[in-house]
Amino acid sequence: MNLNVLLPNLAVAARNVLPIDEFVPESAGSCYISASRTSEPSMSKTLSLPKKPTPAPTQAARPAARDWRDTAAAGRPAPSRSPAQKPLSPRPQPAPARAQPASQRPAVPRRSGLLSDSEPVRLNKRLSDLGLCSRREGDEWIERGWVLVNGKTAQMGQQVTALDQIEVAPQATAQQGARVTILLHKPIGYVSGLPEDGHQSAAVLVQPRTRWQEDRTPRRFEAGHTRGLAPAGRLDIDSTGLLILTQDGRVAKTLIGEDSEIEKEYLVRVHWAPNGPKGAGVVVQNPQAVFPPERLALLRHGLSLDDQPLRPAQVEWQNEDQLRFVLKEGKKRQIRRMCEQVGLHVVGLKRIRIGRVLLGNLPLGQWRFLGENERF
Repeated sequence: MNLNVLLPNLAVAARNVLPIDEFVPESAGSCYISASRTSEPSMSKTLSLPKKPTPAPTQAARPAARDWRDTAAAGRPAPSRSPAQKPLSPRPQPAPARAQPASQRPAVPRRSGLLSDSEPVRLNKRLSDLGLCSRREGDEWIERGWVLVNGKTAQMGQQVTALDQIEVAPQATAQQGARVTILLHKPIGYVSGLPEDGHQSAAVLVQPRTRWQEDRTPRRFEAGHTRGLAPAGRLDIDSTGLLILTQDGRVAKTLIGEDSEIEKEYLVRVHWAPNGPKGAGVVVQNPQAVFPPERLALLRHGLSLDDQPLRPAQVEWQNEDQLRFVLKEGKKRQIRRMCEQVGLHVVGLKRIRIGRVLLGNLPLGQWRFLGENERF
């Protein structure tokens, strides 16, 4: 329909019926029209047009917006607004949290090595907890007068707290820097520690002629490097693989300390022997095919040794007769005893990794220095 034609026609019709006496604008968006007929008593009629949207009054000054740091402190990200976006009414904010009185806070367990300000411990343990040395090294430093407590020479067996200031002489640091850590590929038939039952210690293999030719460490071998070498972790006489021998108490603490989380990885060849290695039902070829899956789950978690539950382990088949173990503990003959509990007999065991240090291509019976940039 054409509005340009319709609107004039309506105006003409209105003039013929209701003569317009006046047009009085009262307010924006409305008008009042008075009309009368000549043949009828005077009357008044009011028409209201649709109201236009009332423009918003000039905004009064609003309270300052909350600082973004306040919003972050409440645990929510600060809202982002574009300049053209209509501001929203601020939501009620929760009251700021108040610090709980110390007497009402739950006790937080302390990790080993962390002291309260007033808890006394022996000085050699404090030195070890700070990662400066082993307890044995600490005693040696104290005996030589290389440790000061609050500016005074320390005494053997002295007790200290976290508030005490401990200083170590440069001689101690220099001595520690001269200590070595050696990686040895131990053969079967050698014990890890001191000689026993007619078997030699693996440390006797640390000689100039048995050093791996591909050892890239620039350190020269000296006779003093064999003094005080101690194994940092067990590897029994019937096992082979990576053995760590060290003069550095910090390395020993890292690998075998009570809080150690260092992984040790092993390859283990087994037979299925539910009645023992000399009993009935031994399966030599493909023991994986007959080994119950629920017993594999027990190897991973659920066994105990010496009345102590074992920590979870990673255990999986590498092939039909070989398992891969990854442990974070090292009880005596642990893997062999674990396998016995689930009907497996270990016929070969080799450690191939400790932490991030690999046995790699190190030949059997040879050794190399731990590199300066190597870390467990």
